[in-house]
Amino acid sequence: MLRFYYVILISLPFILFYLGKALYIEKHDARYTEADRYRIARRAISILQRNGFIRTNAYGTENLPCDGGYVMYSNHQGKYDALGIMSAHQAPCTVMIDDKRSHQLITTQFISLLKGIRLDKTDMKKQVKTILDAIRQVKEGRRIIIFPEGGYYRNRNEVHDFLPGAFKCAMKSQTPIVPVALIDSYKPFELNSLKPVTTQVHFLSPILYEEYKEMNSKEIADLTRARIVEKINEVCHKNRSPF
Repeated sequence: MLRFYYVILISLPFILFYLGKALYIEKHDARYTEADRYRIARRAISILQRNGFIRTNAYGTENLPCDGGYVMYSNHQGKYDALGIMSAHQAPCTVMIDDKRSHQLITTQFISLLKGIRLDKTDMKKQVKTILDAIRQVKEGRRIIIFPEGGYYRNRNEVHDFLPGAFKCAMKSQTPIVPVALIDSYKPFELNSLKPVTTQVHFLSPILYEEYKEMNSKEIADLTRARIVEKINEVCHKNRSPF
């Protein structure tokens, strides 16, 4: 967490500026497109990366669908995950986040700026309403990041089981599933160090609706997880190789 607090301290003038900008945009919503909001969010992420000595390498961007909405399902390692994906994802996208976590200082303004999807895990009726709204948005062309592990806790590059229910968003909208493999994404805010760190974002080949339409949510969850685990193992094994 040392880097997290360091970045907040060193970036305070920029944070205050972008918080003010986010509040202004909320009051004048009609003046700003999704692309405008996303551009501002990525500028803020870029400042965070520079001040925090964080580098994120992106791979497989050619796998991202060119048109229409889709859902990115990623393994979850820490607070930096969504920021890393967005820094590597040129087209506007947003994220689904636990409602409770989303109301923390700075996070709440960032989620509002991106018109993120806040999921209340304590209220089933609200959950259903939120999922239906997410399905509608994806059908209309939005791109959403979902972390189907449901949370993280010092799991580093180990991938926990995926929750099948998280895949209803893609299934009901009949849109592509883009598996995203994060490697070393825990390092920026978990390691108690200010040494430069490098994370990796791998966008894997999309799983099209035609490929998964006959599968149930558990089978889709297992398939997506297997592809992510395979990529993580491949990269980590290569990095350990003496050749």
